[in-house]
Amino acid sequence: MKNLLNKFLRSDDGLETVEYAIIAGLIVAGTVASVVAIGTWASGQFTALETAVGA
Repeated sequence: MKNLLNKFLRSDDGLETVEYAIIAGLIVAGTVASVVAIGTWASGQFTALETAVGA
């Protein structure tokens, strides 16, 4: 049992998967932040246009 536990702790299989998952998560977070920022900007532009037109 002790040998099995030591083998498991020394094993580095699956680390690449974790790294790819972290990278994918960062990409998704960046994309969401960009979309929110663009949406906020667009909303401000439409509000400014509405104010300028006087509607």
